Amino acid sequence: MARKEFKYRGYSLEELQEMPLDNVIQLFPSRQRRSLKKGFLPRQKKVLEKIRKVKKEGTKKGGRPQIIKTHSRDMIVLPEMVGMTFGIYNGKEFVQVQIQPEMIGCYFGEFAPTRQRVEHGDPGMGATRSSMFVPLK
Repeated sequence: MARKEFKYRGYSLEELQEMPLDNVIQLFPSRQRRSLKKGFLPRQKKVLEKIRKVKKEGTKKGGRPQIIKTHSRDMIVLPEMVGMTFGIYNGKEFVQVQIQPEMIGCYFGEFAPTRQRVEHGDPGMGATRSSMFVPLK
């Protein structure tokens, strides 16, 4: 069975990439539209410059795609970013994220969670004061 072609609000990925940025912004949800209407912040401009620099240079010598590290979690995924790999900072480490077409219009921060799920183990010796009296198995 043929794979379904990606469309964002009726436009294919190629059409979105050829479209001027102002027209792409009009397709985004209201929160992203308002954010981009104010213009890019200096740190977001820096990310865009890195993207364009990496696109111009191509891949690394080893054949692996270059990872663009950023702390800018409020950056919105644009069509020109599709296929690139980003290292998005979650407060502790850089989480590698490969940008897919379905991510267009989302924030970077959505793909690098800042909190981990807590999974408590069984109480062991020395876990708490009360565990002093828990018999060991």
